[in-house]
Amino acid sequence: MAAPKGIGLPGTILGIGLGGFVDGILLHQLLQWHHMLSSTDTDRIGVRYYPVDTVPGLRMNTVWDGLFHTVTWLAVLAGIGLLYSRVTASRGRVWRSRALWGWILSGWGLFNLVEGVIDHHLLGIHHVRTGPYQLAWDLGFLALGVVLVAGGWALRRGADTLDLCQAPR
Repeated sequence: MAAPKGIGLPGTILGIGLGGFVDGILLHQLLQWHHMLSSTDTDRIGVRYYPVDTVPGLRMNTVWDGLFHTVTWLAVLAGIGLLYSRVTASRGRVWRSRALWGWILSGWGLFNLVEGVIDHHLLGIHHVRTGPYQLAWDLGFLALGVVLVAGGWALRRGADTLDLCQAPR
């Protein structure tokens, strides 16, 4: 019989999706600091500029924000589905475990690192906050990612081993 699979992958995917939701809801919608294509006037790949202070520009940015939210929603669904398929006993104990929340924090940090490096630095299609301190905001986003990954690792490190699957009958 194969060994039971752990909660690392589902927790990480769940964290990526939840981290994307925090980014999209907080930075795109509530604070309105940026949208997916809000810096395409200075990007590195030649995407057409869609200014957020015009109706057509805001419409296009909203579509791309919606696509971003769809991907993060699918990541959350995939993470929950994987977790459910791997944990057949003590589900309540798993949701309360430091191990799962450590993986989720690490996934959120991984989201920040990958999205920050690709979208902010390599492609330049948007930045955390444009303006005179743009680089500082972008680097702060990456630093938060490092802190989340390290915090998740520390939380998992002290976690008890979980009995993830029911014993065969």
